[in-house]
Amino acid sequence: MQTNLAKRQPGALELTVRGIVLGGLITLVFTAANVYLGLKVGLTFATSIPAAVISMAVLRAFRNATIWENNIVQTVASAAGTLSAVIFVLPGLVMISWWTHFPFWQSFAICAVGGTLGVMYSVPLRRALVTNSDLPYPEGVAAAEVLQVGAGERAGEAVEENKLGLLALLVSSIASALVQVGTAIGAFASEFKGYLKFGASATGMGFSTSLALVGVGHLIGLTVGFAIFGGLLIAWAVLVPILTAIHPTPGTFEGQATYAWAHYVRFIGAGTIGIAGIWTLLRLAMPVWNGIASSLRSSRLRAQGAEVDITEQDLPFNVVLIISLICLVPLAIVLWSFLSGTVLSGMIVPLLIAAMVYIVIVGFFIAAATGYMAGLIGASNSPVSGMAILTVIGASILLLIVAKTAVPAASNALIAYALFVTALLLNVATISNDNLQDLKTGQLVGATPWRQQVALVIGVLFGSIVIPPVLDVLNKAYGFGGTGLPAPQATLISTLAKGVIGGSIDWNLIGLGALIGVVVIIIDEIGRATKRFQFPPLAVGLGIYLPTSATAPAVVGAIFGALYNRWVASKPNAESARRLGVLIASGMIVGESLWGVLYAGIIVLAQNKMIPAVDPGAPFAFFGDGSGMVPNILAIVAFVGVPYLLYRWIGGKARAL
Repeated sequence: MQTNLAKRQPGALELTVRGIVLGGLITLVFTAANVYLGLKVGLTFATSIPAAVISMAVLRAFRNATIWENNIVQTVASAAGTLSAVIFVLPGLVMISWWTHFPFWQSFAICAVGGTLGVMYSVPLRRALVTNSDLPYPEGVAAAEVLQVGAGERAGEAVEENKLGLLALLVSSIASALVQVGTAIGAFASEFKGYLKFGASATGMGFSTSLALVGVGHLIGLTVGFAIFGGLLIAWAVLVPILTAIHPTPGTFEGQATYAWAHYVRFIGAGTIGIAGIWTLLRLAMPVWNGIASSLRSSRLRAQGAEVDITEQDLPFNVVLIISLICLVPLAIVLWSFLSGTVLSGMIVPLLIAAMVYIVIVGFFIAAATGYMAGLIGASNSPVSGMAILTVIGASILLLIVAKTAVPAASNALIAYALFVTALLLNVATISNDNLQDLKTGQLVGATPWRQQVALVIGVLFGSIVIPPVLDVLNKAYGFGGTGLPAPQATLISTLAKGVIGGSIDWNLIGLGALIGVVVIIIDEIGRATKRFQFPPLAVGLGIYLPTSATAPAVVGAIFGALYNRWVASKPNAESARRLGVLIASGMIVGESLWGVLYAGIIVLAQNKMIPAVDPGAPFAFFGDGSGMVPNILAIVAFVGVPYLLYRWIGGKARAL
């Protein structure tokens, strides 16, 4: 059922102080969780659905709470699932030893300025990608369904479903966190690995026992899950065996295979994602132009006093332009402060101008591409890091041209500046990615776009406050790369910046990846034209360049989710059961992620000798490091058994509604 303007009572609450405060509190918690998850596995999750459930549970205590106010809460909180993606780049500044920690004001400014520009850029895209588009927006639609059910007063079972939804989120969060506690104490294995050699070739895979990744897989669905699996097969069944034979290295089978993947295959994946991103931009050119024209017409009508439907009232275009121009002032300041006192300070003016022009122009095109990705496959698994790959290559080439006389003496400074510029642009991309998903939810529930756009700017500020200290805690507890948190995207993007500026990048690998991307695009277009299948090129690229420990469990999660949805389809209250399954998946993500942040804090305390621990890096490892037959068996039982029990339980509860 779609809520619309006809059902809206005069004076119904929407953008309220209590909604902003509640959304801000949820944002702070979920941002911390997302930062940890992104650094661990290279994926973040959209928080709209769990935020909507929490909001409805809290605001139900107020008689005048409305579906539109709850929508504002989830809009504010959704910044957690997107702004935190800055960790795909920012840790690179620590990895290259440019920073030793994350300075608060510079890190805050990167997130706040880039995020606000992302909101502004997405305003004229709404009509092209939401109103006049048939993109599915899976998470936006799911969030709207949750809000509509939770509106509550129209049927007693809606209230009961909302209560059950909150319980489902809580139970699955606790279950997921307890599994991670089992891993922390050494009772469960955290990952399975298997590598083999045949002839001169080696290959294999790692498989994480993370329930958060199962939840991610449920949310992305089978289409994207199988596309990721396709990328995984390309990487590990084709490319790794060939490259280990062509470039033999000493060591174990695992070492040979992972070396080939890290030093060759990931760059091929970068090329695949890059060409897929360019193709996305080309497909969007005309719809975006039409959307901008429509937005300008709407602004003129409102200025002339004409009545415009509340669901079509964006921020006025002149306001968007003014705010965008205002953002250029702190943008210039933060770029200037980054360059001041470095070996590049003598070239500060041309480098500053080049970066600002690049951010302003490229930012809009990236906002369009990532907004399209969100509509296609959802914000949780929209590979915005693919856009970061394109961005860092472009930024590195541009800076190399501007500062060519400073190379090689200033190479590390140029690499750091390229990463800094990329981090700003990535925030533009991620917030546009999320904002359009939220605006789809708003369209379905009859919300006011401009109020949502204001709410998202507020959410950006909340998220910007918490990201720097959380990154500092995780850096002190684990470190990044090597034996620390893998930070896969930050590692890759830093390597690309070094390769371009240092002249060591192998363009042949990226070209091969682009060729693979072209083939995948053709396959996908044939499938779309015949309406038989989809094979999203960006998801294939993600499967190539992410480690199997992150992708394989997500593929399994997609299968689990599809089996659950098929099981409940023929049962009573099938739609309720499907929605509750989404909340089970969200809970698996939230519980593990929040435990990860809490555990990081415990490690910091142990390292500072504020709590006793034999091994400060693993303070709870009472049963060892999780290796051996028993931890492996227990991990398999937990990985399969916990989702099965959760799905079985919630499916049964849904039938009784």
